[in-house]
Amino acid sequence: MAAAQGRLSDDAGGMDDPKEGELHTGDTAPPPFRAAVEALRSARLRPQIEVESTRAPQRLAPHAYALEATVVDGDQDLADGRLVLLHDPAGHDAWRGTFRLVTLVRAELEPEMAADPLLPEVCWSWLTGALQARGLTYGEPSGTVTRASSHYFGGLSARPAASQIEIRASWTPREGLGDVPDTGAHLASWCDLLAQVAGLPPAGPGDASVVTLPQRRDPQAR
Repeated sequence: MAAAQGRLSDDAGGMDDPKEGELHTGDTAPPPFRAAVEALRSARLRPQIEVESTRAPQRLAPHAYALEATVVDGDQDLADGRLVLLHDPAGHDAWRGTFRLVTLVRAELEPEMAADPLLPEVCWSWLTGALQARGLTYGEPSGTVTRASSHYFGGLSARPAASQIEIRASWTPREGLGDVPDTGAHLASWCDLLAQVAGLPPAGPGDASVVTLPQRRDPQAR
């Protein structure tokens, strides 16, 4: 699986790349966090999105759990990302809650799409729209949308120019019964965002009006 690389960021500070392993909790993790993690593990997702657990950061919160995902179409990897669930039972002033979701999403772009001056605003609206489409309540959203272009020279001059979009964001999922947010639904909405950035068609019949990126070649094949 092509894991999202680089550093995530959150209101609480930076996040190192994950190492080997899965869960930074120990046996003393509180029941609300364990329930939230179990909801992530049991969520049913689109078959084009491959999800697996990865090492969670150890400095942002007392308890954390991380997933990485790749959008796959045949033998093509169209987009990838990482989603991290943070939990501080004492609460966090910046989060205005005890849970926080932090994400990084990346995808290659066609040149004409990368040149659109409204692209950052559109990509941010895809994130908030994915949450709202599933009726999720959340607070304190923050993040950045970055696009970058690469041009190749010398021995690499045969490669075509490439552009990439990167969405880094965090938000506070509102807690429900038992002080546990519906993390399974938040994961599903995050996967909706991944699919949209990757250019996949909408999953539901009611989503025909959603605008997606055009289908593209495998960004990992260069």
